[in-house]
Formats: sequence, C-alpha cells, structure tokens
Amino acid sequence: MIKEFFAFLRKYDVITLAVAFVMGTASTDLVNSLVKNLFLPLAAPLTSAETFDKATFVIGGITISYGAVLAELLNFVILAFLIFLIVRAVPKKVKK
Repeated sequence: MIKEFFAFLRKYDVITLAVAFVMGTASTDLVNSLVKNLFLPLAAPLTSAETFDKATFVIGGITISYGAVLAELLNFVILAFLIFLIVRAVPKKVKK
C-alpha cells in the first residue's frame, strides 16, 4: 500500500501540485496587497471616496459599490497575467 501511495505521488506529480498551490496562494496575497495598498489609493482621487474600492453611486435608493468590483477585477487581471507569464516560462514536459 505504501509503494502504491508513492507511485501515485510520482505518477500524478502531487508534490509539484502542492508547491504550485502554495505559490499561488502567496501570489494572491501579494497581488491583493499590491492592489489594496498601491493601486487603489492612487486611483482614489478619481472619485470622492476615501479609497477607490469604497467608491459607490446611488440609483433610486440602491447603493452600487463599483469601486469594490473594479478592485476585484484588477486583482483578477494581474493574477491572470502573472499565471500566463509563469506558464509561458515553464518548459513543457516531454512525453516518453
């Protein structure tokens, strides 16, 4: 059973997947901090809000938080581009 377990780990590259998951989580935290602490304060003067992610407008008594949506969109775009760069840089595995 132990041999089968280690064969499973090697066959499906579980260790690499675990490392990628940890790196992805760390990258997400870094990008979130970058957006929250650098980009959003720089964009705040474009609105009357304290920070850009708190920017809202009201239509018929309904408050729409467009700043929060745009902040999440910026997070997504930066992370997607980062993943694109990583995937592009990693050489493809050669099948035997």
